[in-house]
Amino acid sequence: MTQSLSAAAVPGGGPASVSVSQAAGRASVSQGGGTARIVGVSLGHRTLAEADHWIQQLAPSPVLACTHLVPVPFPHVAISLLTPAAFDTAPELRVAAEAAETGLAGRAVLFPGSTRLTGSLTVSEILQRSSIARVEVLGSGPADPATIVDTGDFVRPQFRSGELVLVTTPAAGDRLVPFERRDPTPCCAAH
Repeated sequence: MTQSLSAAAVPGGGPASVSVSQAAGRASVSQGGGTARIVGVSLGHRTLAEADHWIQQLAPSPVLACTHLVPVPFPHVAISLLTPAAFDTAPELRVAAEAAETGLAGRAVLFPGSTRLTGSLTVSEILQRSSIARVEVLGSGPADPATIVDTGDFVRPQFRSGELVLVTTPAAGDRLVPFERRDPTPCCAAH
């Protein structure tokens, strides 16, 4: 199976294309002459924010980084990275790392064009600037290309079967906001 993520991903550069070939639960990537692969990493991060912070500190940045909630050996966040780098995972967390590595679903933290999704953008601009393939309104289907999305400078699309899908919800002024917010309001905060 071969999947592609295409976007204007290189700051100051032209459109980048990443082709992902997956066989027997492993994936490798060709990108501009170099080869990267999907690597599963599990460091025992307890929250999505902790995992996001770890991902954001990587240098060089991976092409794609997704988080995955895993239950073994305890509930935590595992990470899959599309990168030529190698990472060590403690033996007791290896099963979680392998699950992240072979998972077809996740929450994308870094992806081609992710740094270009700031401020208010139309759905069409989001699709043009990044490797997000679709923008959906929760429970309503595809978003209109002309609708404005207030990104809050925090965009975390879902990686579903090889494509990135940004789920949004309606907001004031006939706008949309990403479903996942950086600082969500806790349920029943006043109780």
